[in-house]
Amino acid sequence: MNYNRRKFLQSTGTLVLGGLALSGKAGSLLSGMAPHPVGLQLFTFFGIIDDDVKGTLTKIAAVGYKEMESAFSKKGGYYGMKPKDFKAMVNDLGMKWKSHHVLGAPFKMPPGAKMPNGPDGKPMVIPPMKNLRDNMQELVDDAAEGGIQYLVCANAPTGTIEEIKSSIDILNKTGVACKKAGILFCYHNHDMEFKAVDGQVPYHMLLTETDAKNVKMELDLAWAVKGGQDPVQLFKDHPGRFPLWHVKDLDATRNTILPVGSGTIDFKRIFANKAESGMQHFFVEHDGPKDALASIKSSYEYISGTLKA
Repeated sequence: MNYNRRKFLQSTGTLVLGGLALSGKAGSLLSGMAPHPVGLQLFTFFGIIDDDVKGTLTKIAAVGYKEMESAFSKKGGYYGMKPKDFKAMVNDLGMKWKSHHVLGAPFKMPPGAKMPNGPDGKPMVIPPMKNLRDNMQELVDDAAEGGIQYLVCANAPTGTIEEIKSSIDILNKTGVACKKAGILFCYHNHDMEFKAVDGQVPYHMLLTETDAKNVKMELDLAWAVKGGQDPVQLFKDHPGRFPLWHVKDLDATRNTILPVGSGTIDFKRIFANKAESGMQHFFVEHDGPKDALASIKSSYEYISGTLKA
């Protein structure tokens, strides 16, 4: 799928390391950190996983990933399954389901954009997707049924001040609903939230005008860097606000996504400031890779320190 998540969602309304000694590059990334499971965001396999959910998860587990964050499915719901059934499948494979992505508002393609082609070379067909604006309580209840710890808004409209304010209202309401359900709620960024709208930066508004007790952030490190931000400075400005991270790499142009460790992002410096960020879990992700399995293997090898120099 030759299409990145930012474009896919831009108008949506729009390490184990447990028990293993850290070594090599991972040791430098996670120095001083207790052994931590490596997580994967399943959007990496968008357009692929629905053809064989169990088979795909089995391959992911075989690489060494121990935590999962689920995302959008062409089958709807949780890859065509009920929350409890998906959780049971993940658990049976020795992994833990920690988080799930939902839309903040109805999905719509950007003006003039065309649906990307899937692995079969044909335009993807996206089923109607529920969203927080219209289906908030249902989505929260489903997440609670699945017993996951986090519900994440993958994207919300931020193109105008009115859209930003509406999104902030939705996030605050969802934060309250999640708290009542015993779930932690987060917002996931792309780079567009760092582009000024009428003199204001949407991400700054999202951080300062949502209730910090109920609305946390899942910082996509690469999209933040592409947006001209320093993740470490964000941690310092808003300590403890970022319990979840997305970890992907970028080339020097900031236009091409790469497996972790094969690009230009200074992960050593970012991970050295993990405590200040409040990070509890991180998920490797690669939007639209040519070979998803090869990509996640490369990222895992870098993070776990098994990558040969």
